[in-house]
Amino acid sequence: MYSSSVADAPQIREPLHAPVAHLVRDGVVEGIHYGSVVVLDAEGQVRLQLGDIEAAFYPRSALKPVQAVAMVRAGLPLDGELLSLAAASHSGEERHLAGARRILGLAGLTEDHLRNVPDLPFGAEVRDAWIRDGRPPSRLAQNCSGKHAAMLYTCALNGWSLDDYLDPGHPLQQAIAEIVEDLTGQRVARVTVDGCGAPLFSVSLHGLARAAARVTTAAPGTPEARVADAMRAHPEMASGAGRDVAALMGAVPGLLAKDGFEGVEVAALPDGRAVAVKISDGANRARIPVTAAALARAGADPGALTAFAGEELLGGGRPVGAVRVVRALDPLPQASSAPGH
Repeated sequence: MYSSSVADAPQIREPLHAPVAHLVRDGVVEGIHYGSVVVLDAEGQVRLQLGDIEAAFYPRSALKPVQAVAMVRAGLPLDGELLSLAAASHSGEERHLAGARRILGLAGLTEDHLRNVPDLPFGAEVRDAWIRDGRPPSRLAQNCSGKHAAMLYTCALNGWSLDDYLDPGHPLQQAIAEIVEDLTGQRVARVTVDGCGAPLFSVSLHGLARAAARVTTAAPGTPEARVADAMRAHPEMASGAGRDVAALMGAVPGLLAKDGFEGVEVAALPDGRAVAVKISDGANRARIPVTAAALARAGADPGALTAFAGEELLGGGRPVGAVRVVRALDPLPQASSAPGH
């Protein structure tokens, strides 16, 4: 289905985004969200594209499943909820913190070994409670602590140095870069630093969708399948209670989905149908309805996606409009089987 060769890096340029969602208030378009969308079929062919799916961009945390695959290939022995946490942008709930501590404990390490940036919990309710209790920002509460704990565990297992595990030249990060290129099918365009301090690899939106498809179609027992199985079985360990990405995985059987800051989402079905979304202004209110519409175009049951169609706009406390995807993302008409049609 996919070539084993790796293509050249995507071009670094200003992305030619297109309108993907409208903010409609009482029949008037009040605002427009621009972005890019790609839908792949089960053979890896592009079935829909809007905007610029080939320009270099930063997938942010949507790349975490690929990073987790790289760590499993390097010997990380986690499965289940702890492997899901290794690919997480978690909310900072106690189960997330406890899981990160467990991963560190397996490596004989503590929170002091983490090198991610101290932060408050990502989940709004958890963060509010954290502040009320007077708790300061911490590395464990930061939403990438599961990934960082898994990175340290991988280093410990391989005898790699711990203090500099975030250096792009470190053996761990070199191994991750290699798997990013393998699964996306293209060279990395640029390496920068993500918000948590880890290296971030620039690929294309098309490449991100390819990577997700390859993860969900891998043979049982492979590192790719182990990561996909863990995230699908424990979606709230990869995110948090009430998070839209967990709800999306719960609504669509077999779906693997991962969100990322700045309006990024990637999702793939077990047969390799995949979508990737980038909202140019980073707006979450457009990310989910556009992702849901793209999944419907990929062949997911539209009925399972109605809850993700777009939030209502209120005026005077009553609904007066909504976020609506552009017509290019409307579901394809179903062919009728009635005689004469």
